[in-house]
Amino acid sequence: MAEEIKLMKGNEAIARAAIRYGVDGYFGYPITPQSEVLETLMAEMPWETTGMVVLQAESEVAAINMVYGGAGTGKRVMTSSSSPGVSLKQEGISYLAGAELPCLIVNVMRGGPGLGTIQPSQADYFQTVKGGGHGDYRLIALAPSSVQEMADFVGLGFELAFKYRNPAIILADGIVGQMMEKVVLPPFHPRRTEEEIIAECPWAVQGKKANRKPNIITSLELDPARMEENNIRFQAKYRQIEENEVRYEEFMCEDAEYLLIAFGSSARICQKAVELARAEGIKLGLLRPITLWPFPTKQIARYADQVKGMLSVELNAGQMVEDVRLAVECRVKVEHFGRLGGIVFTPNEVLDALKEKIIG
Repeated sequence: MAEEIKLMKGNEAIARAAIRYGVDGYFGYPITPQSEVLETLMAEMPWETTGMVVLQAESEVAAINMVYGGAGTGKRVMTSSSSPGVSLKQEGISYLAGAELPCLIVNVMRGGPGLGTIQPSQADYFQTVKGGGHGDYRLIALAPSSVQEMADFVGLGFELAFKYRNPAIILADGIVGQMMEKVVLPPFHPRRTEEEIIAECPWAVQGKKANRKPNIITSLELDPARMEENNIRFQAKYRQIEENEVRYEEFMCEDAEYLLIAFGSSARICQKAVELARAEGIKLGLLRPITLWPFPTKQIARYADQVKGMLSVELNAGQMVEDVRLAVECRVKVEHFGRLGGIVFTPNEVLDALKEKIIG
């Protein structure tokens, strides 16, 4: 069967991939720069073809709690929003993590704080990777740098979410959400039958159809000793994810004397910066974290004794740079370069920052 190639925005790719991966339900609310996710789903009307439920909730808070309800039945459910909207979802996300419910969340980041700007940003790194809600929980965080990855990470996000019974998030930025590229769409995956869901998700609420004692889905535990047992189990699961699910990409790192660390759209810009540096005789490489959590700590640490310095390049005031510094444990100089307010840096600006902050 020939590949189906389409030209589309990153947000559109998320929506079309969701339909093709057999997602059971989407619950969202419009906010720039991710509104095309909901708009595309409404235009495609998948409820008439695959049976997928698509609902614009009355608010972001309502949407994430609808996700909680759908996930509790073992369905593949998702939501999408942008930075302020994800802030409103944080309590529900913490509940999902506490109840160990798999789901997919999409955040197409915009500038902040507050209402901020509708222009692109990467300033939600702390909110996502450090856990914006309450409690000791983690989100599996995927950072796409292309429209193709926006589509691919829908399937990967659900795969990891169900494998570990944990919410997963696609942390994109406004550039990736709005830019248009060619995309190879995935083949159609049939939605699971009720029997398949019962077999695959024995923990889920299935009512009388399962012909067994009903499960209770909750994140509440009033006994402190049992709550501690739950948290210890969560932490063991997170260590397993850190061991098995780290994803990253390297570009010209073999002989690098200096290293850029960047994710999402920043990594695309940094790739050109590497080419410019190489043309000047500067041996520069790029490491792109694909999973922001689990973070490629060990992979970055390997370069601490090889390179003379690292520059963390982000569309924020300096967030991922903290994890880069923790990874290298002061063995090499690490600095940050970023732009704020929705202003996107150029490859030349990245190279100038490297010369100023690292090479000296």
